[in-house]
Amino acid sequence: MASSPSFLGFDTLPTHGALLIPGRLRHEDLLALAARLAPRSLIWLVEETTMVESSTQEYLNREDIRAVTFSQADPDPTAIGEALAKKIQDDSLMIYIPGDASARRGTACHIPPALNRFLCELKLPTIPLSVSLPSELKLATESESRLPSAIFALGDVIPANDITLPAYQENLLRASERGFSSRAFLRESLGKHLLTGLKKHSQISVHDGTDDSSLSYGKLLAAAIALSKEIRRSTDKNRVGIILPPGKGGLLANIAVLFANKIPVNLNFTASQEAVESAIRQADLDKFITADPFVRKIPTFPWPPTRDLLLIERILPGIKPAITRWFLLSKLLPTWALSLLLKLHKSGCGDDEAILLFTSGSSGEPKGVPLTHRNVLANVCQFGTRLSLPRNSGILGSLPLFHSFGCTVTLWYPIIEGTRLVTYPSPLETKRLAELIHEHQLNLLLATPTFLRGYMRRVDPELLSSLDYVVTGAEKLPSNLAQSFEKKFGKLPFEGYGLTETSPATNVNLPDPESSEANLPVISCNKLGSVGPFLPGMAVKITDASTDEPCAVDQSGIIWLRGANVFPGYLGRDDLTEEVMIDGWFKTGDVGRMDENGFLYIEGRMSRFSKIAGEMVPHEVIEGHLNRILNLDGEEERKITVVGIPDEQKGEVIGLLSTISGDTLQQELVDIRHQLMDEGIPSLWCPKTIIPVSEIPLLASGKLDLKACNTLAQESANGV
Repeated sequence: MASSPSFLGFDTLPTHGALLIPGRLRHEDLLALAARLAPRSLIWLVEETTMVESSTQEYLNREDIRAVTFSQADPDPTAIGEALAKKIQDDSLMIYIPGDASARRGTACHIPPALNRFLCELKLPTIPLSVSLPSELKLATESESRLPSAIFALGDVIPANDITLPAYQENLLRASERGFSSRAFLRESLGKHLLTGLKKHSQISVHDGTDDSSLSYGKLLAAAIALSKEIRRSTDKNRVGIILPPGKGGLLANIAVLFANKIPVNLNFTASQEAVESAIRQADLDKFITADPFVRKIPTFPWPPTRDLLLIERILPGIKPAITRWFLLSKLLPTWALSLLLKLHKSGCGDDEAILLFTSGSSGEPKGVPLTHRNVLANVCQFGTRLSLPRNSGILGSLPLFHSFGCTVTLWYPIIEGTRLVTYPSPLETKRLAELIHEHQLNLLLATPTFLRGYMRRVDPELLSSLDYVVTGAEKLPSNLAQSFEKKFGKLPFEGYGLTETSPATNVNLPDPESSEANLPVISCNKLGSVGPFLPGMAVKITDASTDEPCAVDQSGIIWLRGANVFPGYLGRDDLTEEVMIDGWFKTGDVGRMDENGFLYIEGRMSRFSKIAGEMVPHEVIEGHLNRILNLDGEEERKITVVGIPDEQKGEVIGLLSTISGDTLQQELVDIRHQLMDEGIPSLWCPKTIIPVSEIPLLASGKLDLKACNTLAQESANGV
């Protein structure tokens, strides 16, 4: 049973009159808010066509309750605002009642955008109020008895002259972030929640598509505990390297390292020797969990000496008696007793480091990204509750475990939330992946647009019929590719957004919720071309790319994020941390804006812009037009990419890496420039040269290898 509500920031409530606009307000929350604000004089504000609960309507009809209605259809909101301003001259608080709406769990604002804009146009001193419900925004491993019934987080006062819809949106998200970041589970440990999840969901299984074997979460728990003892004996270091693809082995290794009260470091086995050696050095690793067949499979990897390898297939047979013993104990003992035996209370929690990932190194040396227990638990909750998969759902785990999305969503999320997991070591073998999706009737597919193209050519639509969601990330999802995929499979891919430093998910498009009533407003959850609305507990601000000055969130600029899922700083690199972390805000390096519906649009990464004659030119926008002009959106692999080439006169010019160029490069260039300008692209943005290449360099995640692309461009410019 939930406890009483929590109120944050109410000590800063102004004494003068103002309009409070909650993002949502159920009847029981309305009563709790009224009680908290007593004995302050209150006036309730309702739009006359808004659907409110019957109990709320009865409350407003009481003689001792002051209530005012207005019409959104009124052509003069300013006049309405002037009339309402007189009612709060006695320092009363006016509280808007949002009414009912159909929205996904964790949605901060249940007010339709047009109505929200009208409220801002009243030009009253306005205070956004976040009202979140922990009962719908929680981990499956949390105890419901400890949850507040609601969390009220007060935003800052926005003066009447400054109130706009973007200002309200930004302020509400900040209040929502404060509310989410106050949650008690964020101070706990990842290991404890994994232990709880494995025990609670012990009958659910992970299926390995490589050998078609399955392992229940209950048996996985026993094996992880037994293996953790071996890991603890093998090294005194705090971190343990893991070099394994998605599969039962990778899952077991990661859990066992955490149960050993150590920090798992999944190494990128597709990276260069220099990048791997840098990661090992930075993480201070002396032991590495892997498997002998995998060692033989990638002989080019700079493998550490054999004495430093913990070969999982050799260790497990020798600890079978211990696995059996722990399986029986895990059935008999409660979770708290198992936690004490594992000494998980000594493994760290909250802001302590839980896992270590490395950035892809797409634009330089890989940076160590320590994610805390708080970070990982927050993102599992944020992504999981917004997704809200039904019971007995299954997901495909084929993204690399060294990839932040693969790590959070296909390692920690299934165990904590209790979803079936089917693994396969490569995201490229789309025909086999589709067979696994069909065989196990999976509901969620995670992929990059690059990997998605493989499904377009090789897969029968029937094999993907069970999927409820196809979610893409890591690179921009071309609209034509999304529409082509939907036309073939009847499933529209939804684009998400995140970074390694944000654990990773911050935004995702999803299908709109179904409305239970015909006239109930629906808060939209997807818009093609955007990366979706923000996940619960995320705050955003935008700064000018040239001056770093704050600007409205609907204006294009550098995206800054804050939330419980944002990392504390780079491993051993205070210099880099100081560049991107300021007062708890993380500078993403991406350029974008938010629209009136709360959808974020990514216009490019700063590293994928060229400054030409003082103008910032986005590479990805040019690529979108080129893919359409050259009919490349349906292609399985990338055929082109845009790069910046140094130029003495203009600073940079645009170059085009192309795998499809012919012998008449100059004529092709002229044709492309004319077609781009016909689409309204400025001449300044058009490629000045075509650079023929055999392939477009990519990372294992499907992202562009920017460092390799720029090297190719530089070599061409130097005549190499």
